Amino acid sequence: MTRFPTDLSTVRRPIAQATGLPNPHYIDPLVFAEERQAVLFDNWAGLAVTADIPEVGDAVPITFLGMPLLIVRDRQGEVRVFQNTCRHRGMILVEEPRKIEGAIRCPYHSWCYATDGRLVSTPHVGGPGQNTHAGIDRDLLGLVEIRSHIWMDVIFINVSGQAPAFADAHADLLARWAEFDQPLHHGGDDSRFQLAIDCNWKLAVENYCESYHLPWVHPGLNSYSRLEDHYHIEAPGRFSGQGTRVYRQLKDEAGNSFPDFDGLGDKWETAAEYVTVYPNVLMGVHRDHSFAIILVPETQERTVEHVHLFYARPHTDPALRARNTAQWKDVFVEDVFVVEGMQRGRHAVTFDGGRFSPAMDGPTHLFHDWVAAQLERHRSLPQAAE
Repeated sequence: MTRFPTDLSTVRRPIAQATGLPNPHYIDPLVFAEERQAVLFDNWAGLAVTADIPEVGDAVPITFLGMPLLIVRDRQGEVRVFQNTCRHRGMILVEEPRKIEGAIRCPYHSWCYATDGRLVSTPHVGGPGQNTHAGIDRDLLGLVEIRSHIWMDVIFINVSGQAPAFADAHADLLARWAEFDQPLHHGGDDSRFQLAIDCNWKLAVENYCESYHLPWVHPGLNSYSRLEDHYHIEAPGRFSGQGTRVYRQLKDEAGNSFPDFDGLGDKWETAAEYVTVYPNVLMGVHRDHSFAIILVPETQERTVEHVHLFYARPHTDPALRARNTAQWKDVFVEDVFVVEGMQRGRHAVTFDGGRFSPAMDGPTHLFHDWVAAQLERHRSLPQAAE
């Protein structure tokens, strides 16, 4: 008989009858491993941003859910994601971010790879002084490339290779934000920061999806972008989030603000939207800047948020950028005690996953429903049976 660690039957009910995901989805390492495959590896998960590798030859190693990966900008300027392991004996190829001047050389036996992943050199593989061998076909032993796609400067990966094309999987969101499909310019070192949080990654998503908590957790933000100014963004099975009809541009002492993106409709003069690109990327768009938060789970109870801010022009006022970053960091830090408190709460053995407000929690319920759907799909596969 097939056995699974959790019962998801109540999670997928209509919101008024549904409960949230059970406690093991936040605290159990076995369930975390199941979600690693079914939710994160089988879908288009966010990994990094292209601003991390701005120039040809740039290479950045990243460990994602225990998997060693290497992001490279190849000689043609294309961004590629590889397993960061030599095809010979599995040695890690690149330990620290660096520029690849020639080839990616394995430090163990000096097998060398081009930046597009091709195996180009195998010294002494056929014996001393013999750099080829009939049993080693270089054409078949290039670096293992991970399927990737770039949208809004975020590098998304599909580890399993089984997800629909990104443009198909996220067609509705791409259409919704089509006006922002234009060059984004990362603000640089003053426009990125990280927050290490003691919670399961899903709690960060759940909190981001809804505006219900604004009056109590973000009183400063709520003072001008009030709870009643917000609306739900709900696309069942695809994405969810919130929007506000009141966006106040940041201005300096002289009244200057960031330049707007080109060609935006009238809606964006006062509106802003905040959407979770399932599973792990939190995005926000405004008339004059956008941001992306990539959630990198480290364990079932620890997550690192990688926050990046982007602008419509390559050169913006550094002082204003720094103020914008500080303002957003203050907002995101205000959420830390909430998500960490919910994480501790998941250790209450009789907590049943909680209930949702049918009026206020729709976007969060949709995320729970989507996660449950991914797990049900995965559990239906023959290899999922015990």
